[in-house]
Amino acid sequence: MRYKIAFFGMVFCTLFLFLPPSLESGTLTSVFRVTDQPAAIVRGTSGSALTVNISFGDVEVENWIKELQAPYPLLMVDMDWTDRFPETVRQINEKNIPVGLLGDSGTAYEESPELLASQLKRFEKTFGVKPLWFRTIDERFPQSLQKQLWEAEVNALGSSFIWTGGAVPPPKEGEIISVPHHRHERVKLDTLDPLYKGRTFLPMEDVLFGTTVKTKKIPE
Repeated sequence: MRYKIAFFGMVFCTLFLFLPPSLESGTLTSVFRVTDQPAAIVRGTSGSALTVNISFGDVEVENWIKELQAPYPLLMVDMDWTDRFPETVRQINEKNIPVGLLGDSGTAYEESPELLASQLKRFEKTFGVKPLWFRTIDERFPQSLQKQLWEAEVNALGSSFIWTGGAVPPPKEGEIISVPHHRHERVKLDTLDPLYKGRTFLPMEDVLFGTTVKTKKIPE
C-alpha cells in the first residue's frame, strides 16, 4: 500500500511540474463568465465601477488616456472608432487599460445575427484577445443576443445608471456607471470630476466578484 501511495505521489508531482503554461492558475482566471445563464449584468456587490463608452473623438480621448491613472475605468470601444485611431489604441494597450466591445443597438443584432461574430473577430484582431465585456450602445440585450454572447463566453454588461452630466446620484454599493462619449451624446472627458467625489472607483472584477452579482433578464 505504501508503494502505491508513493508511486501516485510521484506521478502527481511529475504532472504538476510539467503542466503546460496554458493550464496554470493565472491563465485560468483570465477568462471567465460572470453569470450562470444568459443575462445582462447591471450591478455588482461592492464599491463602484466606471465605464466609458467611446465611439467618437481623437485628440480629446488621446489626451485623456495619457492622464489616466490606475485603477482605470473600463473603456467600451466601438470598432469603427478603433480603426480610425490606431495610435490611441496603441496607447490603451501600452497602459494596459481594460477594454470591452461597444456594439450597435440591440435591435441590430436581431436584424443581423452575424453582426456580433464579425465584431468579436475585429476586436480580437485589434487587441489580441476576445473581449470579456460587451455592451450595446443603447444597453438593450434581446434574448437572441444574450444567447449569442453566452455561447461566445462574453459577458453582457449594462449599467446601474448612465451619467450624462449634471447632478450625480449618491453612491450605491456595486454600482456600474456608464458615461457616453459619442458624436451626438457626449460627456467631455475632462469633466468627470463630479463622479469621483464621494466615490473610489474599483476595477470591474473587484466590484462584481463578491457574494452575488445582480443581473437583468430581458423577457422574450
